Amino acid sequence: MAIKSGAVAAPRVRFMDDVVRAGWRMTAPGKLTWFEEPLGPPPPGRVTVEVVGCGICHTDLGYLFDGVAPAHKGALVLGHEIIGRIPGRGLVLVPAVSPCGECLACRRGRSTSCAAGLMPGNHHDGGFATHVQVPERWLTPVPDVAEPWQLAAIADAVTTPLQAIRRTRLAAGDVAIVIGAGGVGGFLVELAVALGAVVVAVDVAAARLARARAHGAVLAIDGRELDARGARKEVAKRLAATARDVPDAGWHVFECSGTATGQTVAFGLLTRGGKLAVVGFTADAVPLRLSNLMALDAEAYGNWGSEPALYGEALDLVLAGKVDVASAVARYPLRDAPEVLERVRRHELDHRPVLVPDV
Repeated sequence: MAIKSGAVAAPRVRFMDDVVRAGWRMTAPGKLTWFEEPLGPPPPGRVTVEVVGCGICHTDLGYLFDGVAPAHKGALVLGHEIIGRIPGRGLVLVPAVSPCGECLACRRGRSTSCAAGLMPGNHHDGGFATHVQVPERWLTPVPDVAEPWQLAAIADAVTTPLQAIRRTRLAAGDVAIVIGAGGVGGFLVELAVALGAVVVAVDVAAARLARARAHGAVLAIDGRELDARGARKEVAKRLAATARDVPDAGWHVFECSGTATGQTVAFGLLTRGGKLAVVGFTADAVPLRLSNLMALDAEAYGNWGSEPALYGEALDLVLAGKVDVASAVARYPLRDAPEVLERVRRHELDHRPVLVPDV
């Protein structure tokens, strides 16, 4: 389902001649505090963006509930999946991480490895507010659409899996196995299908597996039916039963569940010449026999967000209807952020919430 075209106005909050921003600030572990305050001019190199929508990511839950320490010390506005509007310029996507563009990693084409990269809701205030000030250099212009808030997920949940696909050099006809088909993993399924890969989705939630099948996965497997020792043979057997001519080696395995079990199974799925992309995060230690990488001549990749250069491509795929963002997200008032975050924490929502300023 493509996003429909049409202009929409973004909310603005102003007091006299100054911008007043409002939103939620994490003031202690598990605690969000509502604030309203004047917002001065942005520092050099940054611009003030009126937030149209900000998606909730599990990284936000890690900072708020799980003891993961953000880079910024002290009170912090969370949120890094941002679409907003710059008065006089229109809609823009804000990168989840803005690299410096000057360091050795950036010059070598590895901007996701930039040690000076800035992430909203981690290094500085993010998008759980009416306004955010972000680096101007990497913003991606967005055409007017009827429901621009729906595009917030592109800023991380779509671009991050696209980066993983580019990193492993997935191509048409390759086998792509996605462990964890919700959120980032669900969009990775769609991106891989759009590329022409043979996609296998693995998850424990029936709704996620059904969505993966509806969006082109040739197999949707309940993860509880797989174990690390037998996963590769089991998937190979099921692929053979599809009567498709698919390779039995060189599989691309994308671990998106962010669980120890998922990472263990993903490693067990490595084939000769295979590639493993670790996209999800868990603080749990996972015992692995790394010698398998040597014995199988396999490769393993990390994946920290996406380079800003991929944002335009991701936007085009969404607007063309090849990635179905609209049916994967739901709108919630910014005022309800604490309740919505709790519901996400309790796994009560089967969609990606987007907070929309309502003041």
